[in-house]
Amino acid sequence: MTKSRRIADIVLDEQSVARRSPEVEHERAVALFDLIEENDFHLVGGEPGPYRLRIGIFEQRLVFDVRDAKDRKLRDIVLSLTPFRKVVKDYFLICGSYYAAIKKLGPSQIEALDMGRRGLHNEGSDLLRERLEGKIEVDHDTARRLFTLICALHIKS
Repeated sequence: MTKSRRIADIVLDEQSVARRSPEVEHERAVALFDLIEENDFHLVGGEPGPYRLRIGIFEQRLVFDVRDAKDRKLRDIVLSLTPFRKVVKDYFLICGSYYAAIKKLGPSQIEALDMGRRGLHNEGSDLLRERLEGKIEVDHDTARRLFTLICALHIKS
């Protein structure tokens, strides 16, 4: 991807982040790393990147604070959390089962839970892309990583 269609820096609003299990913290760290390494992100109708992105929750809304490389605010994209609540809740339920299964179940049960987990993750990613339509363009992998970060924020809200 070109530099104009990418996130160069991303920060999660630590006031929005809740206490997390070690597994969720690991997923968050991997998503942050992978997102910076490879992403496709473009502010529709706005200036080209590279972008600096801050993600947080304010008054029960998800806020994407999009900035330019010099940290000048370009736009806030504000989304309702309501559409995400069910998929995030279901995702955390299946993640809990998956992490518990790793410790005591066989490969076939673990694989079945992992398939369910990936399916819910894809559902959340697709929902995010829909909600961002006309505001921010992202590819599938970028949406998946952003959904992981939203989950880290969403726990507390």
